[in-house]
Amino acid sequence: MTAHPPLSLRLGLSARGKIWRSRLTQEQDAQAVAITQQTDIPDSVARILAARGVGPAEAEAYLDPSLRSLMPDPDVLVDMGPLVARLVQAVQTHETVAVFGDYDVDGACSAALMMHYLDALGCPTLVHIPDRIFEGYGPNAEAVRALAAQGATLLICVDCGTMSFDPFAVARALNMDVLVLDHHQAPEHLPDVVALVNPNRQDDISGLGYLCAAGVVYMALVAVTRALRQRGLWPEASAPDLLQALDLVALATVADVVPLKGLNRAYVVKGLAVMKLRQRPGLRALMDVAGLDGPPNTYHLGFLLSPRINAGGRIGDAAMGVRLLTTLDEELAVSLAVQLDRLNGERQAIEAAALMEAEAQALSQVGLEQVREGVLLVAEEGWHPGVMGLVAARLKEKFTLPAFAIAWSGETGTGSGRSIAGVDLGAAVRKAAEAGLIVKGGGHAMAAGVTLRREQQKPFQTFLNEHLAQAIAEAKADASLLVDSVLHPRAMQMDLIHQLEHAGPFGSASPEPVFVLPDMRIVDAVEVGTGHLRVRLRGQDGTMVKAMAFRALGTELGNALRAGQSAASVAVAGTLSVNRWGGREDVQFRITDISQMG
Repeated sequence: MTAHPPLSLRLGLSARGKIWRSRLTQEQDAQAVAITQQTDIPDSVARILAARGVGPAEAEAYLDPSLRSLMPDPDVLVDMGPLVARLVQAVQTHETVAVFGDYDVDGACSAALMMHYLDALGCPTLVHIPDRIFEGYGPNAEAVRALAAQGATLLICVDCGTMSFDPFAVARALNMDVLVLDHHQAPEHLPDVVALVNPNRQDDISGLGYLCAAGVVYMALVAVTRALRQRGLWPEASAPDLLQALDLVALATVADVVPLKGLNRAYVVKGLAVMKLRQRPGLRALMDVAGLDGPPNTYHLGFLLSPRINAGGRIGDAAMGVRLLTTLDEELAVSLAVQLDRLNGERQAIEAAALMEAEAQALSQVGLEQVREGVLLVAEEGWHPGVMGLVAARLKEKFTLPAFAIAWSGETGTGSGRSIAGVDLGAAVRKAAEAGLIVKGGGHAMAAGVTLRREQQKPFQTFLNEHLAQAIAEAKADASLLVDSVLHPRAMQMDLIHQLEHAGPFGSASPEPVFVLPDMRIVDAVEVGTGHLRVRLRGQDGTMVKAMAFRALGTELGNALRAGQSAASVAVAGTLSVNRWGGREDVQFRITDISQMG
């Protein structure tokens, strides 16, 4: 384990029970100095880069990631050759193609990418996004038959299909060829299809397993474009502009919480630049309805746009997201954006009701020895299946344990799990499915979905506890908050924000920089919105800091903030953001933790 030295401040245990340590090791401190000496990069940015494993030689390229340099030849992915050949054939004959996607943001973006590309090249395209409740995840025989009845002779599954043996047998019987573009963890034995491109196949050594499905689809479209040009079949007049499609790849990459490293960084940096132009009607309408009036960043993609697109798949029409992302009709885009915004509000109310019951169940479990360092599993009749992933995520955040939330309907339950860093939930679920402990399940390291019968609940949880106990213990052993730098309140200026943005984007595997404001007084902490606290801080020199603690009310952090008004001096940890209101821009501090100073 890498040694992170404690901060040189007089601190006790924090409100969240964490020890605050420097994110930079001694070696990374030296790397930060070397970056500033060998480049024109300022020290504040150099420290952030060094803490994320970037050395002097690659620092400037890291700040300006290039698709050309970071994207490998698409053929490094297993089965890319036969997939491209079959798609070229479809384009040549203007074949009717069915695109089957998942009901989340990655699935919607992947389906929209493929649909837009094939439509532009003259292939009539059908898109099917399954209903989460009535169809469940992935392809199903009934949908395959319906698509074949509409004339589709090629089925392309995006963000799903890696384990869809039976539905693909139906497709073969109907003389439909099948292509799969996915990123979920794969078993050793795969379905019989023309091509299954998935960097997480066990025989794939591309090293691209960190891509989301949209990132894989984009590589496939690059490969098809190359093949069409080499064969003289590329229609320059109506050719789709793949660079303009990077807004969808960026959105999916952030929404699916995949690591922002390598090719993913280039996808997001270039995609945000495209999104800033607001040229896609659906995203423009969604940004307006979400109140996004400044340049989009990863926070906006993850917390403003993605929940609204997901709302259709969770409690409404699952295909609304794809329609929003593909429409060129301004009025339809606005109408869909408004509907999704309304559904997102309804989703929040449904989630809040389920979460109250789920937290009560979880509290009764965390007192049990076998769960204290294990996996939480809550289940209830009548919960809405569409919010189970969100409930699991909230439990994971609150208890710092992997968590599953299951919605029962009769004798069968469907649900989702969310994990903590260092605990591979998707692999555990796949093993449980192979052992017959659940009806079916799959996913990736940080998230998984399951279907199970009532009698399987206890054996499934016991299996998870036993299988993941060591990984969970190791993940929780270092209960630290990693801090990038100690900051004086006067340094919180827009210039610093711009420097930090230059080092971004931030997300999974490239965490947002955390700063500590030492020797602060809490002036007040007032509840705003639903469970948030608006906090005013005062430095020793009288400098005032505006801060927010999101979803803090009733938590250990929220209680400490309210009680901390009587403390002589506290250190406050958090991240920096821009608060835009009434045409003004102010620096805002998002509080992560606080600790009393000795």
